[in-house]
Amino acid sequence: MERLIWTRPERGNRGPAAGHSRAELAAVAVTLADRSGLAAVSMRQVAAELGTGPSSLYRYLGGRNDLLDLMADAVAGEIDLGLPLGGDPVEDLLALAVRAKAVHLRHPWLAELPPEPLRLGPHGLAYLEFALRAMAPARLPGPARLEVVAVVDALVAQFARAQRQQGAAGADRRAAQAAYLGETAAAGAYPHLAAALAGAPGGDPAEDPEALFGRTVRRVLGALLAAGTPD
Repeated sequence: MERLIWTRPERGNRGPAAGHSRAELAAVAVTLADRSGLAAVSMRQVAAELGTGPSSLYRYLGGRNDLLDLMADAVAGEIDLGLPLGGDPVEDLLALAVRAKAVHLRHPWLAELPPEPLRLGPHGLAYLEFALRAMAPARLPGPARLEVVAVVDALVAQFARAQRQQGAAGADRRAAQAAYLGETAAAGAYPHLAAALAGAPGGDPAEDPEALFGRTVRRVLGALLAAGTPD
């Protein structure tokens, strides 16, 4: 069975003193991924950035999966968990989700990480503990609380990805898409689409992504927390 990096000591009791820390390895790998994408992150490339040979990294890591775990946990540490909770689980979890989405926008490669039900590094566990504490006023069983966190995390990742794609498309293309939708709906073949667009700001349902994110997260959380145990 694979042993996660979190189960192993950072420094062994034997051999020469380690020249690099896990935090340093993670920082180098995160910088690489921010600059060139997750595919650019390899044991060889991280070693080159550190000015050492790839084999030397195996003193610290079992392989690339360990490196990815360190990276994910390092950026999870950027999520501010210091703000006080107000006692409303929906609003407290939304505030946490907004901060988590900002981290995803800063680090687009997060969307490329292999899917994991939970991130188990120290920062990931602190994030999970904070989210569960925010849900304390809601009377949900433990498994349902974990499901809520998973749903919020999925919304964060998806909205961050969509926001990046909208930005990359450019204002002209978004305007062209909105105009096409409006013209098509006005032709009468899609009455339900026309009704939906009539309530969107400027006829563009993608306008104001922050407001859309807030509305969506509130509605989803409201339903999940009110339902008790999800089906």
